[in-house]
Amino acid sequence: MPRNKHPEQTVQKILDVAERLFIEKGYDRASLQDIITATGLSKGAIYHHFTSKEDIFYSVCDRIGRRNAEVLSQFRDNPGLNGLEKLRAIFKASLQPERQAKMFCMMPYLLDHAKFLTTEMRSIFTEVVPVFVEPIIRQGMADGSIHTDHPKALAEAMMMLSDVWINPIVQPTAPEEIRARCAIYNQLFSCFGIEGLIDEEIVDTLVRYGEMARHPL
Repeated sequence: MPRNKHPEQTVQKILDVAERLFIEKGYDRASLQDIITATGLSKGAIYHHFTSKEDIFYSVCDRIGRRNAEVLSQFRDNPGLNGLEKLRAIFKASLQPERQAKMFCMMPYLLDHAKFLTTEMRSIFTEVVPVFVEPIIRQGMADGSIHTDHPKALAEAMMMLSDVWINPIVQPTAPEEIRARCAIYNQLFSCFGIEGLIDEEIVDTLVRYGEMARHPL
């Protein structure tokens, strides 16, 4: 069998096709055979680079995550914003339809896939908090826009509640539940000077994503 001289292009092709299929069908309904058929590659060629559909899915999510991180970094590093303004900016940017809609179409409910939920929680503690949220909170402490003596703990609490408790992809969530949780979230963090972090636009977006998750195409 001839050696693949362009393995990076093959991997890119597999991920491009898999991302499209996961968005169109969702993780559960898109099969490995769908990916094999759509790429025109043999099963052996797929398994040369990935061990399973789950492995492909993680790679697709990692790629989307890297694209999102590039956008969020621009807000984190913007010298014209104070800490609170940066926090508001990254929350709003992280929910923009052109990015998050893909994830909501792809993802199964996380409570039905404990490994995916664990991966999401690990990402909060090892990537999102230390790379983005905690540095922004520390800036907010320095410029007076955020008030806390425990920036790491505050960042962890904020992200665990927003990414797990409020996130409608974790479990089926009715619109009124999402709105109630967002209201409580804002009340909980207002004592730190973080007022109205989840505004009506974000609430409406979460409700829309919740409906997408509950009633996929």
